[in-house]
Amino acid sequence: MDTYGLIGFPLKHSFSAGFFTEKFRKEGIEAEYLNFEIEDILEIRRVILFNQHLKGLNVTIPYKEKVIPFLNNISDEAEKIGAVNVIKVLRKPGDMYFYELTGYNTDYIGFRDSLLPLLKPGIDHKALILGTGGASKAVSQVLTDIDIEWSYVSRSSKNKAIKGRVMSYNDLSQEVMSTYNIIVNASPVGTFPDINSCPDIPYNYLTTGHILYDLVYNPEETLFLKKGKEIGASIKNGQEMLELQALAAWEIWNS
Repeated sequence: MDTYGLIGFPLKHSFSAGFFTEKFRKEGIEAEYLNFEIEDILEIRRVILFNQHLKGLNVTIPYKEKVIPFLNNISDEAEKIGAVNVIKVLRKPGDMYFYELTGYNTDYIGFRDSLLPLLKPGIDHKALILGTGGASKAVSQVLTDIDIEWSYVSRSSKNKAIKGRVMSYNDLSQEVMSTYNIIVNASPVGTFPDINSCPDIPYNYLTTGHILYDLVYNPEETLFLKKGKEIGASIKNGQEMLELQALAAWEIWNS
């Protein structure tokens, strides 16, 4: 039986396991999907060696960037983004110790294809990206490619490790909030069970012209989205993005 799985830590809220298990059941696919909760990226070697039927992995927090040195190959889009969320595993028949790992980024596809329907023609869109982890890199690349000006928002605007413009949360004045009409939460803040938390932005400056997009999908409506909804902003969670990126991952694993 073919095996697929997810590496990350912690894995209290895995969308992928439920999605693929249901897909396998509905389509009569003889396969299993397992969660591999690893406390150190070095454990990826153990996961691959001890699961000889493993054909593919999803990668989540905090390993989307840390996994790159363990890959044999990386796709052009993943290299450009600097983060990987899908790994294809190729093995040499008869040699349990030989494997080849190729990294891809399907977060890009999921975010792009779920964001585009929200954009209104004729409006000058600008975006703030809350958080600077692996998922934020796919978000910023999509925005760049569709010609939307963007800025990261970090706890420190002096974070030299981040490429591109960076603001701190203290920089989010009324003028800034009125200029940037798309707010993307690319951080895990607000994820179950921490449902009473939300990114520290000035919600009182939001308007009905804002779009709030939360990569978090559990809960379905985070406090971040609730606050935007109360003001009349357009809101979207990360469910569709996850489904789109998962389907793209399936195509990669089976190509």
